[in-house]
Amino acid sequence: MDTASYRIVATGAERRVALAGDWTSLTLGEQAAGLRAQLAGLGAGLGVDLSGLGRVDTAGAYAMLRAAPAAMGAAAAAARPDLSKLFDLVRPAVEEEETAARGHGGLLYLFHRIGRAVADFGNEAWGAFVFGGQVVTALGRALRHPSQIRWTPLVHAMESAGASAIPIIVIMNFFIGAVVALVGTNLLASLGVAVFTVQLVGVAVLREFGVLITAIVLAGRSASSFAAQIGSMKMNQETDAMQVLGVNEIDALVIPRVLAMLVMMPLLVFAAMIAGILGGLIVSWAALDMSPIFFFERMKETVSIRHFWIGMSKAPWLAVMIAMAGCRHGLSVKGDVESLGTRVTMAVVQAIFVIIMFDALFAIIYMKLNL
Repeated sequence: MDTASYRIVATGAERRVALAGDWTSLTLGEQAAGLRAQLAGLGAGLGVDLSGLGRVDTAGAYAMLRAAPAAMGAAAAAARPDLSKLFDLVRPAVEEEETAARGHGGLLYLFHRIGRAVADFGNEAWGAFVFGGQVVTALGRALRHPSQIRWTPLVHAMESAGASAIPIIVIMNFFIGAVVALVGTNLLASLGVAVFTVQLVGVAVLREFGVLITAIVLAGRSASSFAAQIGSMKMNQETDAMQVLGVNEIDALVIPRVLAMLVMMPLLVFAAMIAGILGGLIVSWAALDMSPIFFFERMKETVSIRHFWIGMSKAPWLAVMIAMAGCRHGLSVKGDVESLGTRVTMAVVQAIFVIIMFDALFAIIYMKLNL
């Protein structure tokens, strides 16, 4: 194992650096810092001689690129294709360090952050579309061959992501219905039309709040759970073992959770609607002395059943979006805990974003259809 070395040869105005020995983490020593300091003041016409260069690992390639990125890259491309591939591997780390070294202020850095954010958003959107296509294909296979569905994980996901969420969903929607009725009572009573509180509660809960609050709760509860479960499997290399055994991770991990959300979401939305209406009923009974019989009769007369079906029609779409967000980010976890935490957070944030976006799209569509 030869120690890394270099020497700079000057021929007139030309400067050439000749590298020799093995440039590895065990043989670098102080050569990396010395080379960078020696080449810092040289111009763009620097030549590089790699004829005496021995073995190189990522540490050596990193040291070379930090010293003279352009010259080292051109010399490696001409003389050492293997070294050129190694440069491609470590170049992102060098560029990231150079960006950080330029400081966190200034207009250029601001544009750099904006550009990276736009690129990351585009990559995330493209990844979501690709993953959505894989899930749709896997769902088609599962529907054609129901015997291939993993029923035990499906039932477990229905229990953990659906049945266990009933108490929190019922309580939250009960108070949402009560708040809507309370606000409506104070506002409409001042106008002398307090009886319209029933219609306000019925339309708001059946059409919007029942499905929206349920979806947001499941985004924070189930999407994060899916991402954490699958991410832990990725960290423990269980998904790698599945691939070695020939098990499709989409079929084994994603489809049971998507089907569980598809089954449980409408049931949870129905329970949420009942709870919201009961919350509005109790507030109307206490604030307006409106009897439950009158409340339900008034709702039957003024609130069309179409509002119920409009709310229920959103449930399957939102269920798929929530499950896909959690599973996709779970499968994107790397081998460290920081990646797991980041992906769990992103799963919740993106699930809530998609819920709000799809709810707004549904509102526009139904408005255009006069529903």
